[in-house]
Order: sequence, then structure tokens, then C-alpha cells
Amino acid sequence: MSASQNPPAQSHSALSHSELSHRYQRILEAMSEGVYGLNAAGHATFVNPAAERLTGWSQAEIEGQSIHRFHHHSHVDGRHYPQEDCPIYQTLQTGVTAYSDQEVFWRKDGSWFPVEYSSTAIIDNGVITGAVVVFKDISERLQHQRSLQAALDQVGQLQRQLQAENQYLQQELRDQQGESELLGQSDGMLQLQHSIRQVAPTPSCVLILGESGSGKELVARSLHQQSPRAAKPMVRVNCGAMAENLLESELFGHERGAFTGAHQRRIGRFEQADGSTLFLDEIGELSAAAQVKLLRVLQEGEIQRLGSQHTIKVDVRIIAATHRDLAAMVQSGQFRSDLYFRLNVFPLHVPPLRERQADIPLLATHLLQRLASRLNRKAPALQPAQLRQLMNHPWPGNVRELANVLEHGLILSSDQLQLPLLQGMSSLQDHNGQETKPLPLQEAEKQHILRALNYCGGMIGGDKGAARLLGLPVSTLRSRMKKLGLL
Repeated sequence: MSASQNPPAQSHSALSHSELSHRYQRILEAMSEGVYGLNAAGHATFVNPAAERLTGWSQAEIEGQSIHRFHHHSHVDGRHYPQEDCPIYQTLQTGVTAYSDQEVFWRKDGSWFPVEYSSTAIIDNGVITGAVVVFKDISERLQHQRSLQAALDQVGQLQRQLQAENQYLQQELRDQQGESELLGQSDGMLQLQHSIRQVAPTPSCVLILGESGSGKELVARSLHQQSPRAAKPMVRVNCGAMAENLLESELFGHERGAFTGAHQRRIGRFEQADGSTLFLDEIGELSAAAQVKLLRVLQEGEIQRLGSQHTIKVDVRIIAATHRDLAAMVQSGQFRSDLYFRLNVFPLHVPPLRERQADIPLLATHLLQRLASRLNRKAPALQPAQLRQLMNHPWPGNVRELANVLEHGLILSSDQLQLPLLQGMSSLQDHNGQETKPLPLQEAEKQHILRALNYCGGMIGGDKGAARLLGLPVSTLRSRMKKLGLL
């Protein structure tokens, strides 16, 4: 049969009204979205099967009724939803198509589901005669969005943690470049190194006791490096170097808006040290509130960021250090006894430098080589007389004071090492118990400032600086030091 002989396709206009109605009815029945037809008053004129499945209301139950009072009568939190505020019914007034994916429909059984809907006006000869509402359940979509957001939040959290760990790792590498190890062959140092080897492989808390400048942080590093956690960087906190109101945020982190100035979430040191070691230096400076929170971490292995109601599990090995007498602080009520006993599982005592004189030549030689490399100088040899001076000095500032004296001498020296700081301090000592000749006032002031600087580990400003110790403004002390040739 030729193309001219094919019967013509039945045109749309040739379909009867009943055939059109049947076709449209089949389309509505096949749709997965719910469809409502409304008259100008907002009453249901038809309901497709998908709408019946989604809401539980049959066409027989709601035909001729106000749709709003059946499935749109309140918000998800239970607040009443006035019909005049409903976008669907505003479409019947304005003829403007409405859309929403921020509301819920209620089912016949009293449950609800998040919905996306649109309402389109039916206009006949310029008159709004009704509307068609098409809707669908978006519970699965929202669940996917929540899962995706949770995954993105987790990725963001991990990214922030990795960035923080990277920063700490870089800082650790900078700090450890050329840093002396636990050098020494004295009995005290050999016993300390043996104790470190015993406790390092365990997860137990360690409390390092020793005078300022004696090398407590080096002991902590050695513990970490010999532990199973050595693959991650050790995280450090100086509890005495920051304001009390910032210490808890530093340790435990905070949520955005937790306090004035908290513009974004911050991960605390405990989270950064998860799976690694947290070194709490100057633990005796912790506030009472921070002591309570630290005790909770040690007991339960979890933290809570400031401004958050949720707890976070952490796996952190604690190493604490102090130059203070914690036992005496417990007796005076300045430090919690339960926290003290939690921390003092395995105490390590770092001997002061004056008790390990035999180690001074080895330490001094090593420090000179490290300092000379950093200052791009050739390391000078120590003369026998200088070694005797170093070994006879009481070193109240311990290894840190020894490093300061050598660095100062190296800066001033050319071929031969000069140690003016040591000579100045020695002039104030009377080893024979005899009265020494008083110094000129300017020289006495110079030596007094030097003693203060050595006592403070070379720090001029800050709460633990020489200016505070001497009762002077920082600017005044710097001015005097310049005049005396110390700067």
C-alpha cells in the first residue's frame, strides 16, 4: 500500500470530548506525582491515584472539600497555617504560579512528609476558574542532601584537622632543627633515659618534673618519638603562656558564635592530637575550670567544644610538665588532687644542670656547633679555662641559660670564643666566702639585668619576662639595655 493509501492519523481535533477526557485521565493515573484539581473556591475537583497513595486521602473523602484543611493545615513544628497565607490559594486570587519545597503535607494517619509542589491557575476567558496542584514527596532527596552535607562536613573537619596537623608538623620541624637531644652520661641522665625507654611504649600519662630550662620538653619529645604514636606530630600547649579565658578554647576548641570573636569553628589541641601525644607544659598554671575538663578527658576519653552540646571521642596520650611542686599545690587547694593522681602515673625527674656537671662539656660543644650553624659561623673551640668556668657555674637557668651564654658569646666573638655574660655573672659570686669589692653602679645595674634575663630564660616582655620581674615597663628596660650595651 502506498503512502497515499495509508489511512490518515486521527487528529486531536477529531477526538471526542469523552475520548480526550479518557486520555487525560490515563495520563493523570500514570503520573508518579500527586495531582489535585481545584475550583475557584479552592475545593477539590479531582485527585489522581498518586495523590491518594501519598496522602492516604481518597478522592471520595476530599472531593468538594477544602484541600488545605486536609493536608496543609499546619507547619511541621505544629504552628497553624492560615489558608490565606497558603501560596496555593494565593494562586487562585492572583493567577500567579506558586512553588515551594520548604513545607510539609499531612497524611490521613497524622504523619507528615516534606513536599515540593507547584500550583498553576486555570484561566478561562480572563477569569480564574481553578488551579492544578502537582506535588511529590522529597523525603529521599532531603535524606540524600543531609547525607551529602554530613559527608562534606566530615571532609571539611578532616581538612581542617589535616591543616592544623600540617601547621603543627611544620612548627615541630622548625623547632627541632638543630635541637639538642637528651645528651649526657651522668648517672641522673642515664637513669632518666632508662625510665623513658620503659614508659614510652605505653599509653600511660607521664608527669615530667624539673626546673625551668632543664629540658622537660626534650624529655617529652623523646617519649613521643619512642612511642607507637611517633608517626604523628606531638602537639604542644604551654598552659602558662596564654590568657585563662583563651586556654579552654585552645585545648577543647569552640563552635562558631560560642563567644565574642568566635567567627568560625576552631579545632582544639585535643582533636589535633587525636591518635598522637599532647604535651601540656606548665600544667600547674591550669585554671580550676580547665582542670575539671582535663580530668573529664582523662576519665572518659572525650571532649566538648565550647558552645557545643555534643561530645567527641579522642585518643590522646598525655604528657604533662611543670617546674612547680604540684604535691604542695594539692595540699594548698590550688590543684585538684584527683587530677594530680591521674597525671602522676609515671613521674620523671629531670636533673638540674648543676647536678650533672660531667655533662657540661658535651652539652656545650654540641650547643656551640648548633648555634654556629644557625648563625653561619665557624664553631670555635672551648678553652680549658672556659670549660672550668662553665662547670663551676651553678646555672640557675639550666640548659637554657647555658645556650644563652654560648649564643651571646658566639655573636660577640671572632676567632676565639668570649663569654662576657659568664664572666659578669661570675664576678657576682663569692666562691671563697669572702666579701668582694662592690661594682660601679652602672656595672651593677648591667649585671642585675643580666641575672634577671637569665632567670627569665631571655624573655624581656610578658608575664614571665624580665621587665615584669624588675618592675619596669618593657620600653624602659629595653632603653636601659641599649644604654648598657646589652642590645
